[in-house]
Amino acid sequence: MSDVPTASLDFVLDTDRGLALREFGLAGRDGWADSAAGSDLFGVRADNRWITGRSEGIVQRGTEEVPGSPGSVHQVTRLECAPLAVDLHVVRYPGTALVEQWVDVRNIGDRPVRIDRVDSVALTLRVGRGELLSFDSAWGLEFAPVRRPLAGEIVLETRAGRSSKGQHPWFALFRDDGQVLSGSVMWSGNWAVRWEAAEAGRYRLSAGLHDWEFHKELAPGEGMEGAHVALVLGERADLNDVSAQYAEVGRRHWYPRTHLSDSLPVEWNHWFAYVDKHIDEAVFRANVDEAAAMGLEVCTLDAGWFGPADPDTDWKDYRGDWDLINTARFPGGLRALGDHTHQRGLKFGLWCEIEAIGPRARVAETRPEIVARRDGASLGYVCLGSAAGRRQALETLEHLITDYACDWVKLDFNLDPGAGCNRTDHGHGAGDGLYEHYRGYYALLDEVRRRHPQVVLENCSSGGMRIDLGLARHTHLAFLSDPDWPEHDLQIFWGASLMLAPERCLHWGWCEWVESDHPHQTLNLHDPNLTRDQLDYYVRNGMLGAFGYSQRLPDLPDWVRQRLAYHARQYQTLVRRFVRDGVLHRLTGQPQREGQGERWAAFQYALPDGAEHLLAVFRLDGGAPERAIVLQTLDPNRTYALDWLTAGTTEHRLGSDLMSTGIRFDRIPAEGSELLHLR
Repeated sequence: MSDVPTASLDFVLDTDRGLALREFGLAGRDGWADSAAGSDLFGVRADNRWITGRSEGIVQRGTEEVPGSPGSVHQVTRLECAPLAVDLHVVRYPGTALVEQWVDVRNIGDRPVRIDRVDSVALTLRVGRGELLSFDSAWGLEFAPVRRPLAGEIVLETRAGRSSKGQHPWFALFRDDGQVLSGSVMWSGNWAVRWEAAEAGRYRLSAGLHDWEFHKELAPGEGMEGAHVALVLGERADLNDVSAQYAEVGRRHWYPRTHLSDSLPVEWNHWFAYVDKHIDEAVFRANVDEAAAMGLEVCTLDAGWFGPADPDTDWKDYRGDWDLINTARFPGGLRALGDHTHQRGLKFGLWCEIEAIGPRARVAETRPEIVARRDGASLGYVCLGSAAGRRQALETLEHLITDYACDWVKLDFNLDPGAGCNRTDHGHGAGDGLYEHYRGYYALLDEVRRRHPQVVLENCSSGGMRIDLGLARHTHLAFLSDPDWPEHDLQIFWGASLMLAPERCLHWGWCEWVESDHPHQTLNLHDPNLTRDQLDYYVRNGMLGAFGYSQRLPDLPDWVRQRLAYHARQYQTLVRRFVRDGVLHRLTGQPQREGQGERWAAFQYALPDGAEHLLAVFRLDGGAPERAIVLQTLDPNRTYALDWLTAGTTEHRLGSDLMSTGIRFDRIPAEGSELLHLR
C-alpha cells in the first residue's frame, strides 16, 4: 500500500464577483470556509486604515497563475485600494490539503505610507466547538504541549525576535467532526496567530508578522512581502495526516538539498563532551581518529576555536572575531584539522554564530557600522538589514568555508533580538529592523548555498529557539535542542516532526556533558552497572531523525565504543533510508518531561511503496510492563516478516492482525527499546 499523502483540497477563490473564499475544506467533508459570513482573506493596516480583501473601494486588477515549484499551482490576485496595491499569493500543492498564502504590498501613491500590521491570512471559519493545540518553548523545554478549548480570544505569538522562543510557530485546531486544521507561520522573527470569536460558532483566524514594535514606511513605489503562512487540513485527530503533508510538501517543494544532507551522515560534534576550553587540536584529532575507526562520517568543531591566543578565553566573549584562531588551543590552525579529518575519510564541520557580536569582540570597534542597536545600545548582533552587515557576514562565511575546507557549517544564534535594530543609517527604518534582518539572513543563506552548493548548513539557535518553516527553506537541518536525555528527546521529536520531515530534525543520542549541572544529563558511560539495554535506549532516541554523537570517544569503555559503532552501522545500513524517505506515524501520544505524558513511545516509518516499515518502540521510566502497539497503513491481506533487531528473532504476521490486535511488547525493561523491520 502506498503511504504518500493523497488528500484532496477544495480551496476556491471567487474572483469574478469580488474577491471571496467560496470553498476551503477536504473533498467530500464539511468545509471550513463560511461564505455567508465572508472572509477578509488578508489584512494590511496602513496609516491607521485596514485594507482587506473586502475593503470598500478595492479594485481587482486580475488573477493569473505564475510559475512555481514543479507540481504546485501558484495563483496571484492583484488588488488596488489607493494608495496601496496588494498581490495576494496562494500556492496549492496537488495531492495534499496544504495551501501556502502571503501578500506583497506596494505603495502606488505619491507620498509615504506607514504599514504597521500585515496579516497574510485572515479567514472566518466554521468551527463550532474546537480544541486548540500549540507548543510552548524555552531553552531545554521545547515542544511543551498546551491544549485548551477554543474560547474567546487566543493569541499565539513570540516577541523575542526568534521564532521558537516562548511558543513554536505552529498550531492544530481539532473540530468536533474529527477534522483538523493546522497552520504554521513560515517566519524566523516575531509572529502572531490570533483567534477571535465571532457569532454562531464562527472564529476569525489571522496570522502573519507580529505588529508589536513594528512599522515600515513605504516610499512611493516601494513594497514589502508579508510572512508566508501554511495551512493544512487533516481527517484524523492523531495528526499523522497533517504531519505527512507538511513533510511531503517540504521534501518536494521547500527544502534545499545537497548530496551530503541527503545521505544523512552520522555526525560527531565536540561540544558537550569538550565545552569551550576543553577542546584543542590534539583532542579533536584524537576524536577524529576514533570516529573514523567507528565508521562515523562527519566531525564538527564547535565553539572554542576562535579568539585571542589564550587557553582560558570564554567562547561567548569573542563571537564575531572569526578571523582570529585561538592558537593557544590550535597552534596548527584550522585548515590542518580540516585536512586531517578529510584524510581519515570524514567530512569536516565548523560552528559559527555568524550573527553574533560578543561583549569583548574587536569587530564592534573596527566595524561599528554593522552593529545592531536599539535606542543607541548594542543588541549584540550584526544587523543583516544593512548592506555592510550582509557583506561582512558573506565574506566571513566565504573565508571559513574556502580556507578551512568546510563541508558543514553549524550556524548558531544565542540571543534574543527582541524588536530588533532601530538605527536609521542601515537602509531600514526605525520600525522594521528585525524584519529586514531576517530578509537579509535568508538572502545571505541563499547566496552561500549558491556559491557552495555541496555545503550543509545546519540551523541552530540556543538549541531549538528558531525552528520554523522559513529557515527550513534556506538550511538543510534544524538542531532541535541542547539537552538530550531520552524522554526530552522523544517529546521534542514528536512535536518537531509535526512541522518538519524527520530527516530535517537533527538531534544526537545522549551526550556526555563534561560541564553540567543539568539534573537529567547524568548517565555515566563508565558505570560498571550500565546495561546494554539502557545504553541502547539512550542512543536510539537520536536515530529517529538526523543522528550523531557528542562523547569523549577515546575515553569510552571498549564495549560502549563498540556498541555506539554498532548503532552507527545500523543507522547507516537500515534506519536512515526510512528516516529520509518514509512517512512517519506516531502510534502513541506525546511523551513528556518529568514523567508526564505517554510512558511508551512508538514511531512507525512506512516507505512510499508500502512494502517495508520500521518500528521504533521505547518504554520510558514509569511505563507499564506491557503495551500493545497497533500499526497503521499496512496491507491487511499481506503477510509481513517482523525482524526483531535487538532480540535477533523473526516472526510472521498478517497485516490485518497487526492493525487490529497489534504487537504486544512485554519483555522491554524500563528504559528499554526495540527496533523492528517489517518486510
